[in-house]
This record gives sequence, C-alpha cells and structure tokens, in this order.
Amino acid sequence: MWINVKILRVGVLGHGYDTLRFECDALSPADHLKGGLLPMGSKLAFLGRDMAVDLGTANTLVYVRGRGIVLNEPSVVAINTTSGKIVAVGIEAKRMIGRTPGNIVAVRPLKDGVIADFDVTERMLRYFIQRIHKRRHFAKPRIIVAVPSGITGVEQRAVKEAGYQAGARRVYIVEEPMAAAIGAGLPVHEPTGNMVVDIGGGTTEVAIISMGGIVTSQSIRVGGDELDHAIIAHAKKEHSLMLGERTAEEVKIAIGAACVMPEQGQAEIRGRDLVSGLPKTIVVSADEIRAAIDEPLNAIVDAVKSTLDKCPPELSGDLMDRGIALTGGGSLLRGMEERLRDETGMPVHLVDNALDSVALGTGRCVEDFDALQQVLVPEPRH
Repeated sequence: MWINVKILRVGVLGHGYDTLRFECDALSPADHLKGGLLPMGSKLAFLGRDMAVDLGTANTLVYVRGRGIVLNEPSVVAINTTSGKIVAVGIEAKRMIGRTPGNIVAVRPLKDGVIADFDVTERMLRYFIQRIHKRRHFAKPRIIVAVPSGITGVEQRAVKEAGYQAGARRVYIVEEPMAAAIGAGLPVHEPTGNMVVDIGGGTTEVAIISMGGIVTSQSIRVGGDELDHAIIAHAKKEHSLMLGERTAEEVKIAIGAACVMPEQGQAEIRGRDLVSGLPKTIVVSADEIRAAIDEPLNAIVDAVKSTLDKCPPELSGDLMDRGIALTGGGSLLRGMEERLRDETGMPVHLVDNALDSVALGTGRCVEDFDALQQVLVPEPRH
C-alpha cells in the first residue's frame, strides 16, 4: 500500500487561516517508483531514503532508492594530522596522494576489500551520506553494504558498526558476487547455475550462484591494486625507478594486458631514480608490463579454476551453456576475457555495466527489499 499526499490548503492556527489539510490517494508500487514516493510501511522513511553502498578498496559507489547511482568517488580521505580534521574526500583526496605536505596525509581506509582504518571509514561514510542528503543531517537511511564473500564475522561487524556510526538506522550486508550477479542481470533465483567473476580493486570474487544462494565461492585478496603494485615492484627491480601508485595505474590502463594482444604499445613513465635520487624518465613496452603483472593474473585464473573444480556436476552443464559473467574494474584490463576463455575453455562475457554491477545489484536489493531479502547475509542469532 502506498500513499500520495497532496497539500490542499496551508494555514496557521490562530492567525485567521485554515489548518494544514491533506488528501490521500492509494497508489500501486509502480506509481511509487515513478514518483519517488514513500511506502506506508517504511518506518521513519521520511528521515532518509534507503541507500546501497559498494564500499570498495578503490572506489565507493552509493545508490539511493528511486534515484539510482548518485555517487562514485575514490575511497580516499585526506586528513590534517595536526587538527585531525578531514581536508578532502574522494576525487579531491586522491589527487593529493603522494603530493601532500607533512601535516596532511591521504589515507585509503579500506585494504583488500575490508576496513583497515575504522575511524576514517566511518567518517568517509558519514561525509557521503550527508553530502547525498545535503542539509538533512537528521537523515537516517537503511543501508545495504556489499562486502567480499570471504570476510570474517569480525570484519562484517566492523562494516555494520561503521554504517551505524555514520548515521544509518539499519545496516544489512550482501556478498559482492551475489550483488554483482544481480547487477549483471543474471537469473539468480532460478534453479540454474550462474557463475560470476568480479575483479575489484582489492579482491577478486568468484562464485557459482543458484536459487538465490551461493553454491560455492572463493575470495582472494588480489585485484587491480595488486597489478599496480606488481608494476611498481618491476620498475624498482629492473630500472631502479620508484613509481607512484597513480603512475602505475596509468601505465596499466594504457598498455597493460592479460595476454598477447595484436596491438603492442609503449609508454613513457616518470619516477625517481633510486640511485641518484633525481627525476628519471624511461620507456617500457607492453610485453614488459604484461610479464610484470602475470603473477597476480595467475592467482585470479587459479581462483576461477578452483571454484569450477568445486562446482556440483548438475550445474556444470548450465555453466558451459551460460558461461562466466565478468565484472568489476579489473575485468576491463585488455585481454582478460580471452585469458579466462583460453584457461578454462568456457564462454566468458564482459557485462555491459562492469564497473557498476555491484552497486546496481545492491541497489536492486534496496528497491525490491522484500523480494530480494533472502540474498542478504542473515543476521547472527544471539
């Protein structure tokens, strides 16, 4: 049951005007979605629209019920260590990495998909919630947070507590591969096997899903960031050159590849010479970078193969027919589809919304909460 409230006359008691009067009409859920109206059963819904949060190592995406994805910012916070105040959050803070004076530090509060700095994570979440709700500091939304499937109970509680401290009235958890599958449009509730590989910044999530549940999964703490670190380590070892994280990421995007590609390029990179301490520029080839990132890529491939090994025989045929859905920012590395296809012998499809699939899937859980509540991580029994 939904209500549409129309204000007919506004007045102030005791000043010669009529009092505030309302007219209420029943609406269908479809009308609600068109108009962004609130359900009657949504307790305290007027205090803040429900939100979905993809709390990623690299980026945080926020989906607001009825509005879609409204925020996509790097998970970085710049803090003045003298005063303890936040200087910048998101893209502005990321620009400061490696370029701040001594009293300002740019922090990534999440590492390998989990909270590494609780206080900074809570402050970052609070900042994003207040920014979305603008001046409505009393907003207390319900929040669904996507987390890696392999995190511990302690790490889950830390995520929930950060959400409550940031101002949520209720925090729910959904596992990232399930959210990614929903966001990719896979029929997760059907009794057929669906396989998703979500390569994020800090983790890679591999899961086989059927009938609204995860049949088998593997979460490894290897993702896009690990590829960047491999490039930094290679430049240091082979060229005595110290690179920054941003430079390594730019090189990966420009010429990085998961397999031999028809078009081989070069990139000019700048860093600090570890011998002289002076700025230095070198030219690296695509082959050199591909070799540098091969070890973490092998770890991702091994996780996919390991998950396939644990697949029940009844679902194996489904997977051969449907293939593997590839999502996450790391899946955009050139040649990733081909590498997985060659290594597994299975069809591999890069989904259309690879960067946003986890946020969109978590958002679907917000929009269709009753229908999708079963895919959420159940509350622990006390």
